[in-house]
Amino acid sequence: MAVVDPTAQVGYLRSLRTVLRSQGFRRLLGTRLVSQASDGAFQVGLTSLFFFSPERQPTTAALAWAFAASLLPYTVVGPFAGVLLDRWQRRQVLLVANLVRAVMVACTAALVASDVVGPLLYVVVLACLSVNRFFLSGLSASLPHVVPRDQLVMANAVTPTLGTSAVVAGGGLAYAVRLLLGPGDSSDAVVLVLAACGYLGSAAIVSLLERDRLGPDGVRDTASMRAQVRSVAVGMRAGVRHLRERRPALSALTLIGAHRVGYGLLTISVVLLCRSYLTDPADVDAGLSLVALVLGVTGAGYAIGAVVTPWVVARAGIGRWVTGCLVAAAAVQVALVVSVAVPVVLASALLLGVTAQGIKVSVDSVVQTSVDDAYRGRIFSFYDVVFNAAFILAALIAVVVIPADGYSRALYTGVGLLYLVTALGYGVSRSTPAAAPTT
Repeated sequence: MAVVDPTAQVGYLRSLRTVLRSQGFRRLLGTRLVSQASDGAFQVGLTSLFFFSPERQPTTAALAWAFAASLLPYTVVGPFAGVLLDRWQRRQVLLVANLVRAVMVACTAALVASDVVGPLLYVVVLACLSVNRFFLSGLSASLPHVVPRDQLVMANAVTPTLGTSAVVAGGGLAYAVRLLLGPGDSSDAVVLVLAACGYLGSAAIVSLLERDRLGPDGVRDTASMRAQVRSVAVGMRAGVRHLRERRPALSALTLIGAHRVGYGLLTISVVLLCRSYLTDPADVDAGLSLVALVLGVTGAGYAIGAVVTPWVVARAGIGRWVTGCLVAAAAVQVALVVSVAVPVVLASALLLGVTAQGIKVSVDSVVQTSVDDAYRGRIFSFYDVVFNAAFILAALIAVVVIPADGYSRALYTGVGLLYLVTALGYGVSRSTPAAAPTT
């Protein structure tokens, strides 16, 4: 039986207390948690509306298209968000993004309540997701302004993980409301109204921060909006050059992209499994309940990953931890090849949650410490583009390789090999000396 080093535990708790002692960090964390809980409710409302209604039977292509379409705004808007986040006050971006999302989600609820499920609804949803891109990029770029540099690993473990837990909690509350009200578009509309109220609460919390508390550092560009938008291309080229000169950040982004392709394929597979393989396809409530259970277990895995990552990184280093996470995720695929019974799926979801969060926290820290603040917004927007474009690529692949019921041994074998190759490639990149940056 392994013995936990008490000194390491004390160091972990001391670091956690140091991070939480910052009032700016607590407020930034608060706006994240309330907003992401609203994201969870928003996602449950849309998922119930589009995929778990008796009259709407999803296919692999429909589900893949839905994932791709929902993430496309993140990929397209991301580069613009990054350049503007390096010019605009990030606190104001977080405030306005929440207010705009509240209005858009309220409009979505009105459309659903009016039984308008068509192109107009899709446009409003995509616009809301596009605004969310500014919010999430702003959170990542703002974090180094509220915690010391040497506490970023801990902060990155606490914030995204609690954020993910908030998504799960918000989704759970929305699911409970839907069960209480019964199936139907009117119930989904109520869930969406709750999400809109949450975004207003998030805006109220971030308004407590000083306008210039979150950067960017230095003199801001006060040019007109047209000039700022025109400068996006120039700013992105500068961001690309900066990223190429920071090999640790470039390797980390490559790693997270490969991981997300595999994770995206598994996500689509599991939703289809819950809807059509592990439950009766005619029993939509049973399918939605199983999806909710899998998401809850995955959220627990994220929480565990947040707790263990700073401790493991302090002892073994980021490189070894990330490699170990990828190898463990590959091992999960072996279990899925053997069986996709509900207990196996739940155990796999737990471990994949741990490894995914371990990788995400580590990559966040590498990127934050490897790039200059003047470029951080742009680099994190690149990060978001890679993060979401990889999932879109997974959705396109899913149309070809995942059957309608979601079960495919060849898929799980291929994802396992992808994780192993990624682990090998990341190890090689870390062992290769990097050239000194020129900026």
